Amino acid sequence: MTRIATPTDAPQVKTLLVGIQAPYNKIRPIESYYEEFLNLVKTLGQQYQLTYFLKLRTIDKANFLSLGKMQELQKFCDENQVEEIIFSESLTPLQERNLEDFLDCTVWDREKLILEIFKISAQSGEGKIQVEMAAIEYLKSRLSGKGVELAQQEGYVGSKGPGETSKELLKQHFSIQLSKARKRLETLERARDTQRKKRMESGIPLISLVGYTNSGKSSLLNALTKSTVLVEDKLFATLDTTTRELYLDGKKVALISDTVGFISQLPHHLIEAFKSTLDELKYSDLLLHVVDSSNPSWKNQIDVVTDTLKDLEINKNIVLVFNKIDKLNQEQITQLKLETQEFLPKVFIHTKDKDGLTELLNFIKKHEF
Repeated sequence: MTRIATPTDAPQVKTLLVGIQAPYNKIRPIESYYEEFLNLVKTLGQQYQLTYFLKLRTIDKANFLSLGKMQELQKFCDENQVEEIIFSESLTPLQERNLEDFLDCTVWDREKLILEIFKISAQSGEGKIQVEMAAIEYLKSRLSGKGVELAQQEGYVGSKGPGETSKELLKQHFSIQLSKARKRLETLERARDTQRKKRMESGIPLISLVGYTNSGKSSLLNALTKSTVLVEDKLFATLDTTTRELYLDGKKVALISDTVGFISQLPHHLIEAFKSTLDELKYSDLLLHVVDSSNPSWKNQIDVVTDTLKDLEINKNIVLVFNKIDKLNQEQITQLKLETQEFLPKVFIHTKDKDGLTELLNFIKKHEF
């Protein structure tokens, strides 16, 4: 299945987006996964002309795609003079190199796509350092066979020319950069530890918002605390942890914090880089798991967030907050409540006005911290 898109400003490089239904991908309907992939590209502002969707039965360790699928894709690329391909999946360095050689195109994978989005989304010093560390780890994994090219990307050239010597120098360069980034991050973490200790000594509870990216966490933070945190209808609009005071009936009852949203197949390097920030969830007294109830894949998104929290070894009191019910009609709301009977505790909200927050506010008031 192929669809041609013609953006207003045609880019210099002819780019193809390849959406893949891999055997490990359990998201249904699969069209929502493809749409999310297109939205990731849109969030980055990357222009493209062509899209191509295919289904795989197995994953080839060396090429990711089977020989038949590669030949099919090669023919399409040749016919359409494609120069650059962005894949919806994460590729190993070997798979990426082999696909580039076979297709004679520059290849991006899911990890690079999300990493580039994180680069433009991080605003705080801590966020920028975390993204920098993830970028270094990603580049290190791509060193083999690409020493000279990566040196050019990083603005670093080995003094003794290309080859193994250049790669060794690059490895040293990356190690030094990573060490410097870690030291800067440790300084910021110490400051955060001090703030956390003061908060814990004060006895003020901490409520943390977690959820799939673009589930409405920032909008909820604004609605609850009358703040003006950036809200945009795009993936990973905000990466940096934001904490505000929560007042109910004129009394400060808690601090409420928001951080990076999750996504299916979030690259390992990014999880590791943001682990110190996400570890803050371990010190929360209550987690509000915000769910976009208007998204057809809300069940899959709940699973993604739940699995990520397990991987981070975070086991806290959680209430499911089914958000954006204002986008549903009464029949859809009734169906949603039937389908969510297994989830407890839970509330149904929207952030358009104060009445939409009633169930959540009542829950917080009754909750014993």
